Order: sequence, then C-alpha cells, then structure tokens
Amino acid sequence: MAPRAALLFAALALLLAAAPAAAAPGVFQVRRKFPAGGDAGGNITALRAHDGRRHGRLLAAADLKLGGLGLPTDTGLYFTEINLGTPPKHYFLQVDTGSDILWVNCITCDECPRKSGLGLDLTLYDPKASSTGSTVLCDQEFCAATYGGKLPGCSSNVPCEYKVMYGDGSSTTGFFVTDALQFDQVTGDGQTKPGNASVTFGCGAQQGGDLGTSNQALDGIIGFGQANTSMLSQLAAAGKVKKVFAHCLDIVQGGGIFAIGNVVQPKVKTTPLVPDMPHFNVNLKSVDVDGTTLELPANIFETGDKKGTIIDSGTTLTYLPELVFKEVMLAVFKKHQDITFRNVQEFLCFQYSGSVDDGFPTITFHFEDDLALHVYPHEYFFANGNDMYCVGFQNGGSQSKDGKDIVLMGDLVLSNKLVVYDLENQVIGWTDYNCSSSIKVKDDKTGATYTVNSHDISSGWRFHWHKSLVLLLVTVVCSYLIC
Repeated sequence: MAPRAALLFAALALLLAAAPAAAAPGVFQVRRKFPAGGDAGGNITALRAHDGRRHGRLLAAADLKLGGLGLPTDTGLYFTEINLGTPPKHYFLQVDTGSDILWVNCITCDECPRKSGLGLDLTLYDPKASSTGSTVLCDQEFCAATYGGKLPGCSSNVPCEYKVMYGDGSSTTGFFVTDALQFDQVTGDGQTKPGNASVTFGCGAQQGGDLGTSNQALDGIIGFGQANTSMLSQLAAAGKVKKVFAHCLDIVQGGGIFAIGNVVQPKVKTTPLVPDMPHFNVNLKSVDVDGTTLELPANIFETGDKKGTIIDSGTTLTYLPELVFKEVMLAVFKKHQDITFRNVQEFLCFQYSGSVDDGFPTITFHFEDDLALHVYPHEYFFANGNDMYCVGFQNGGSQSKDGKDIVLMGDLVLSNKLVVYDLENQVIGWTDYNCSSSIKVKDDKTGATYTVNSHDISSGWRFHWHKSLVLLLVTVVCSYLIC
C-alpha cells in the first residue's frame, strides 16, 4: 500500500470513528434552506446535522408505517410558499420528494414554533377561519382508506387523527382537514394565472423533537411521495394532474426548476422503480471511476430489508456502504498521492488550487436498463473556503446501523440533471442538463407546449441565502376546475 493511500485510509478511519387528464400548468416558488458553495463555515455543521437527521428519519420510514401512510422523511432542502384556505393565507412548506402528506402547524398546536431562525414569519392554520375548510371525520372515506378500514372506537364527529414518529425522536400529531390549495397556473410561455384545488392535509396539533424548535422552522411539509395521501396523488386521483414530476437543480449557479406534468423536452432515459417500496428505490448495478469498474461483491447493491438504493433530492449528501465508500475514495484520489487530508467537522477535506473538474475523475453509477448517472468532480466535492474542498460522499457505516448498507443519493449528485419521476409508469430517469436554461412542458388539454424557464429569485430576497430554486408546478387541471 502506497504511503498516501495509507494516509487516505487513516483519514477514512477518522470519519468512521465519528458516530452519526386535461390540464393547465402552474407555479410555486421554492428556496433552498442551505446555500451551495461559498462560505460553508457556518453552514457545513448545519448541513451535516440536517442530513444526519434526515438519514435517520428516512430509514425509520422503512421500519415504521402508519396505516399504509408512507412516513415523511426529514425536512427538505427547499421550501415553497403556498396559499391555503379562504381567504387565502401564506404558508412556507418544506418540499420533500419522500413525504407522503402535506401538513401545516395548526392553531391549536401546543409545541409549534412561533418564530423561525430562517427569518420567516410563520402562520398557524385555523380551519375555523377558512370558509372552505372542514375537518375530516374518522368515519369518512379518506380516513378509512388511509388506515385500511374504520378505526377502532370511531364515532360520529370524531376527527381523523394522524401521528408520525421519526427515527430521531421527532414527531408530529394532529388531525386531517380539507381546504383549498392555491397556486399559479402556467397559461403560456412565462405566463400564469391563479388556480386552486381542494386537498386533504394534516393540521399539526403537537410537534415533538426538532419539529418543535424554531431554529430551522417552517410552517410544515409538502410531500411528493407515492402514497394515496400525498398532495400529488390526491390531485391525480381527482383528474387534475398527471402523477409525474421533475426537478432540475442548479446548485452551482443557483436556481432551477421543479415541475409536475409532462416534460417533453429534454427527453430522458429511465430505469424501473422497485415495486412496493416507500421511497424512490432503484436497482444500482455497478460503479466505475474514470471508466474503470470497481471490484465489489455481487450482492452489495441488492434490494432488501435495510438494503438497496434510494434517490432522494431532499438529502444534500450521498451515503454509500462502507466498502463502496472506501473503494470510491481510493479510486478518486489515486492520482493525487501528494494531497494532505484533514478532518473538518467530520468531513474529509483537502487543499487544492486547481480546477477539480480538470484534476479528478468522473464517477458513473450504472442502473438497471442501462441508465447511467455521471457525477462530475464539482458535484461530489463542495467548496469550503478558499481552495478548500470537502467530499460530498459519506460513509454509511458511520451512520445508523439501519443505514449502513443503503445507498442514499442526494442533492449534490443529482444537480445539473433533469430528473423525472414518472409514477404512472413506475420509472425514474434523468439526463445531464443545463438547469439554468429552460424545459418544454405539455398542456394535455390543448396539446400545446410551453417553455418553462429556470429562475433564481435570490436577488433582493430578504433572507440570508444567495442560492434559490423556483418550483414550477405544471399541472393538468380540468377546465375552470370543473371535471
């Protein structure tokens, strides 16, 4: 073993020791919770803590279910402002591709934060203050469908309750309500008009753990998961949207696109989703670095209990099983035996004055049906000060025991790619793409296609960050919302 390879293994050891049907389009605006690049001194600790909490929650979802309701993962890295109720009120919700319900903090909440460390004005939802709001009762169809039958002890006028426990000890408890969701429909190239739909969501009466603190508080979570209780599934069941969404995240320049509906340009190649899984699981076949396939055990990526590969844009980093992590790192730094590694807040970091894209190899993940995910150096490294770079891959062995064999692919490796989640056909796909450009979406009612541009709304934004994302919701809504 070369001396520098030995030093790399020593650095890895330090990390291992650290415990852990007819339609019109519409728009939401989304901002990142954590900026990409730049001054990471303060953010790097928060980012790692965020991902660590999310990792635990995501894994807990595989073990704990609530009546067929897929469990929300951790708070997303992006948030959107939406309107709920009549008259409408504004709510800041975390956008999460792994959550299966939309929920907001309720007026009766005991431990809900009133202020946010993000500088946001929080709003408590009051169903009685909305003329279109109503409480879902336990003997109604939505409740029975969610829990697979009528709940024990259910009687008339009893609300349909929910309770979700997370792997890090956080929890949310409340009851379901139905009210108007308002957003901007896209009506042409860069043109929108107000639109609305009725959705059932959670009214959070009590939050525990991190969800009850004000540090990174928002008004709730909006989920884009596969369960019938998600906002996406509800709108699709009502014939208002297609069960397809896509995102394109530009974490280098800032901004991007998040779309629901048919993206007709660019085209993407797809791989099947693993059936009957609570998250977006796919079959990873192999990994190569600089064109050379890593020699790994044949069953290292197989899907099973606490195993497999998950695509999750709500996670910033990427987690690899310990053996895979070590082999990838050795291959990445093979030609850089003179680099000195240092442990910076539990990240493997190093000084480098040149272009990382010129000096380091491309990593390619190969999936079922010959779909490849190319990850370039600026997508698996992130800047942490002048000429300092840190590795965006994490060793799953240093995480919870439930996650040590799972591949969790996050935001950094999915950046600069259009990623399409086609839940109607149970496939997911992507292609390298300039996320600061535009895409084409189809209005299935008229057959027209519209240009959806990327946005960076950070300019003039009153919060602290300089990177932002716009969520463009391309929906398929019945004419005048009458179906």
